[in-house]
Amino acid sequence: MKWINEFDRRLRDFESGLPGESGEFPVSIKVKVDSGCYDRGCCPAAYEIIDRELETLRRAGETRFRFEKHESGPEILAYVGGAVGLTAGIISLITAIIQARAEGRKKGDRHSDPVTLIVRRMDTGDRLLEERLMTFSGHEDVSPEMIEALLARGIKKIAPKGREKPKAKKRPRKGS
Repeated sequence: MKWINEFDRRLRDFESGLPGESGEFPVSIKVKVDSGCYDRGCCPAAYEIIDRELETLRRAGETRFRFEKHESGPEILAYVGGAVGLTAGIISLITAIIQARAEGRKKGDRHSDPVTLIVRRMDTGDRLLEERLMTFSGHEDVSPEMIEALLARGIKKIAPKGREKPKAKKRPRKGS
């Protein structure tokens, strides 16, 4: 199965399990390594931090997202658009995932490859829309405000465009 088909299936499963509100659309927010690994087996110290953040969200009643584990890095599926953007809890989770990579290295995690923050969604058919927002080497000061601004810009670029107004029909000229 092609990667794009698997991605499309994940988004559709998310939508069917947790339908969005009017005007919302699902996005994937990925913290990805281009080489190496960012999963629980390779990065147990980082995942301790991520697990604590996920537990905090669960206790706060934040349920309108899905956390996906991949060898290439964690992925958050969530809705944006309409009257709401990403919640503070989701922004905090994404910030923690990025910071956990650097913190995990300090505590003995094996991999030190940078991570890239990516936002993507499926457009009509099998067309993927993706924005690579920023690569983090682990030396940056990462704040929720920074992550929120990056995501807002990226989501705006991949958001569904407004429907075009139908073109007015030309009226035949009198005497034609």
